[in-house]
Amino acid sequence: MTYTLTEVRGPVGIVVLNNPARRNALSKPLVDELMAALADFARRKLRVAILRAPPGATVFSAGHDVEELPESHRDPLGWDDPLRYLVRQIENFPAPVIAMLEGGVWGGACEAVFACDLIIAAPDVTFAVTPAKLGVPYNLSGMVTFLNAAPLRIVHEMAFTAKPVSARRAERLGMINTVVSKDELESFTMAMASDIAANAPLSIAVMKEQLRILAAARPMSPQGYERVQGLRRVVYDSQDYIEGIRAFKGKRKPEFRGE
Repeated sequence: MTYTLTEVRGPVGIVVLNNPARRNALSKPLVDELMAALADFARRKLRVAILRAPPGATVFSAGHDVEELPESHRDPLGWDDPLRYLVRQIENFPAPVIAMLEGGVWGGACEAVFACDLIIAAPDVTFAVTPAKLGVPYNLSGMVTFLNAAPLRIVHEMAFTAKPVSARRAERLGMINTVVSKDELESFTMAMASDIAANAPLSIAVMKEQLRILAAARPMSPQGYERVQGLRRVVYDSQDYIEGIRAFKGKRKPEFRGE
């Protein structure tokens, strides 16, 4: 099965997430194809990459494929998780990556989208950070991505409530670049990509890397890191974590007990 579709228009590469049966969940097969497409674009020295769902999609991506999460006693979002590889590849891609969005952006898909350099959204787009609904302890690098995308109190709200934020509100908060009507979404995004592609690619590549390094420059002591990792272990070793994963797979509401 093909989980993505690719297209090249001059200096611009486009990857379409194309697994609607699973609401474009970021499963390992889909992520592998997406990363292969980005690697191919880099080899071909394309000047812009665009990530999108099929036109008219009601869900851009449902986020991490929960079916792939372990049920207990292992970090659910460790260094080798497919989402971690994807976020790093988007950040390290040597040219700007534009997220062109329609529909819902949920869970880990928010992190992947916020890792992109530019975000253009249709009015129906919503963003929901959902680990609290599953009892999943999000990891440090993902939290840094959220903090780079939104003010701290908005990250608190999204992480604690798991409620969606509309595209219009996200635009007002500076979380995304622009909200564009569905009819104009593709033409607007392609025009922006063309503007970027007309500029000096080496200059843009260096500025992207400078900004990536500066955005990630958040000091943390070894003790602080160890404490956070220890707290995360408490969560993924808990009964709530097992309950959250099993409830999702069983399509029922979880009953969290805080233990």
